Amino acid sequence: MARSLKINLGNKMPKIKLIFFDMEGVIFDSGFVEKRPKVAASVWSILSTSLGEEARKAEDTSTNMWINGKFRSQLEWAEHVIENIHRKHKLTKKKFYEVIDNVPFMHGTKETFSELHKRGYLTAIISGGFKNQADRAAKELKVRHIFAGTEYFFDDKTGELIGWNILPCDYEGKVEFMKLLMREYRFESKDCAFVGDGVNDIPLAKEVGLSIAFNARKELQEVTTHSISQEKKDLRAILKYFP
Repeated sequence: MARSLKINLGNKMPKIKLIFFDMEGVIFDSGFVEKRPKVAASVWSILSTSLGEEARKAEDTSTNMWINGKFRSQLEWAEHVIENIHRKHKLTKKKFYEVIDNVPFMHGTKETFSELHKRGYLTAIISGGFKNQADRAAKELKVRHIFAGTEYFFDDKTGELIGWNILPCDYEGKVEFMKLLMREYRFESKDCAFVGDGVNDIPLAKEVGLSIAFNARKELQEVTTHSISQEKKDLRAILKYFP
């Protein structure tokens, strides 16, 4: 049975108990897609770009299709990218983890999570990205809970991409995972916070008591409690909101 979790912070119970984080652009600094400096990168796009020019063009097409409403859901878009780009252009386990393992943490991320945990906060990741990457964050940052959109499975001998698990973890889908964890802990909205950077984070920002737009799109800044804009990104800037 789920029970309420009390977090010891001296003699003071913090207003916020659980902090949800988006992953790419917040915990990891994916930078920008090579040759397309105005396009914020994700591991999805970096993987496609790494597979050659034809795959990069196909990724451009899939992005435009998504923007123009050609896919009914995130699941349909992900299936399209997997079949028509990653499998078609022979994404291997070696290439996949070369990309995953070389995306750097956002500056100050390790210090930020270490300090948040010392202060008694629970942390969770909710991302439309890869669980394989979120696993890295969970291991190195000691994040308590992770929810991610897609997990890849590879043949141990050939390295071929042989399977995947896709979850509806984008926009409202992200909110469902957030609400699930809040129910399990019996936390209310006022007990929780969210840090994100994308338009798809707007539904999450509206569900919590405290929300932070971290070097984010204008649309997200307009609905969050706080907004951080930096020339040199450093996640430690959020610590002032979590005493």
